[in-house]
Amino acid sequence: MKKVLLLISIVAIAFVSCKEDASNKVKAANVKNAEARNAAKVDAPVITFDKTTHDWGVINEGDKVETTFTFKNTGKSPLIITKIKASCGCTVPTGWKKEPIMPGESGKFDVQFSSKGKPNAQRKTVTVTSNTAKGSDVVTIKAQVTPDPEEEKKRAIRKVANEKRRKEAAAKRAVETKTKNLVEIKK
Repeated sequence: MKKVLLLISIVAIAFVSCKEDASNKVKAANVKNAEARNAAKVDAPVITFDKTTHDWGVINEGDKVETTFTFKNTGKSPLIITKIKASCGCTVPTGWKKEPIMPGESGKFDVQFSSKGKPNAQRKTVTVTSNTAKGSDVVTIKAQVTPDPEEEKKRAIRKVANEKRRKEAAAKRAVETKTKNLVEIKK
């Protein structure tokens, strides 16, 4: 216990006795670079969406639905969208402008959602990567998908089959473990 207290005391003294001022280590060139970056963020483009969420409400499993997200560059410099990516393969963004969108101009992109194999509540996101100060913005799509009765039957059959396979695998592992333990006991 005394050794631990001694070690803690030595470490504390080392930290307290450090008399070098950290502000003396800051380089003027780095400060100027940081100021330039901050100024660029002030003049950066700003993407303002007309909506950030679209809810299709209740749709049927297997339906393909589409919506359009529109936005405006409310910043002070050209907006460049480099990528738009969905959180799931069932959601596909398309149709955005590859050229710069000048301040005050508007743009749009479409989002298609395929509800095949996606029963019940669905919520997917689409990330818009651009040259804004934030670097990316997210919009959301939602739907309540009414399950297809035929697909529900197929899922129920698969669930029963999978449960049966899991139980058989667990039983097999139990027998193997028991056999292994018996062999080790005999040794």
